[in-house]
Amino acid sequence: MGSAESAGGRLGAVLALPRSGLAALGPHGPWVATTPALAKRVLTEPDAFDFPGDVSRSGDLSASRGDTRSGHLGFAPLDADAVARGAALFTTEWDAACADHERTAPGSAYDAMVMLRLPVALATCAAVLPEASDAQRRVVADRVLAWIDALGPVIAARRPPSRWSRVRRAEERARHALDDTLLGVPGLVGTPQQVATMLAAGIQVPIAAGAWLLAWLADHPTGLVDPVHAAWETVRLTPPTWVTARQAVRDCELDGQRVPAGGLVMVSPLLLGRRPDLVPGAADDLSRFVPERWDDPSRRPGAWLPFGAGPHACPGRNLGLAMLVRLAGWGVRHEITLREPVRIDQSRGIAPVPFRIDVARREVSP
Repeated sequence: MGSAESAGGRLGAVLALPRSGLAALGPHGPWVATTPALAKRVLTEPDAFDFPGDVSRSGDLSASRGDTRSGHLGFAPLDADAVARGAALFTTEWDAACADHERTAPGSAYDAMVMLRLPVALATCAAVLPEASDAQRRVVADRVLAWIDALGPVIAARRPPSRWSRVRRAEERARHALDDTLLGVPGLVGTPQQVATMLAAGIQVPIAAGAWLLAWLADHPTGLVDPVHAAWETVRLTPPTWVTARQAVRDCELDGQRVPAGGLVMVSPLLLGRRPDLVPGAADDLSRFVPERWDDPSRRPGAWLPFGAGPHACPGRNLGLAMLVRLAGWGVRHEITLREPVRIDQSRGIAPVPFRIDVARREVSP
């Protein structure tokens, strides 16, 4: 399976940076914070470093009600009841998707990036929309997925598409359909636009992370791993949100360097997850999927900030991890084989492509 180290492109450029402080990708930035201390400062000081734009790249922040300069709202983490509700539904829906596949296409490969879509979407909607009916959640889930699909070409474009472009108009239609649906959902916490953004992030990222998890299990010598350790190792090696950016609100000094107001500073959990001071194991072994490394209690999983930090940390982190752990438990009970070599798609986050797997239940369950 292809590694991030050999992927090239933006991902390869970031991984090739020295990991001793603030590294510049060009003479006038952007910069990358390559140490935990610098990364935490960038992520946890919104008065100095804030979001550079909105999820749709439209620059329209009129729906936001945050206290920060750009108006971005910080969401509270999902509570334990919401996480339990979402994780339980994910298990039910994933099992149903697998049963449907075996019934309608026995012996054919699983396209996990497709099969994970509805289970993850319904689970996230169940966690975020507790007062919605099952029927309402299904409609919302379908429309979030449609918006995610319409956002793909917008996010992947080298420059933000113009307002009247075909991809921009398609994205706006999908977003407005989702907003209109959310208006009828009882107990909504926040505006429809805010909830839509939270749902989109909370659905797209676990889909990609779940696919990576299954790919790594297929590539593992035995596939017999601790599900919790496998989940952490997946978000260490291939965090779908592998880089996040903040914009300097004012002139700042980082690591003895001047970052001017408006300058972009990036934090890469993928790069931080390859630091030997954060991850157990030999320094030359940190690009490999080794869930067993977390048997070592001297390192704390998550120290590489896969879910961010500060007021804009991922509010669905506990649900996302819970879904990965449950998916890993399913994976351990099955023999998973890659149908073809996997490469890394960098067009929107990172995702495994092509991704088709053969699945068979283990004769002896672990």
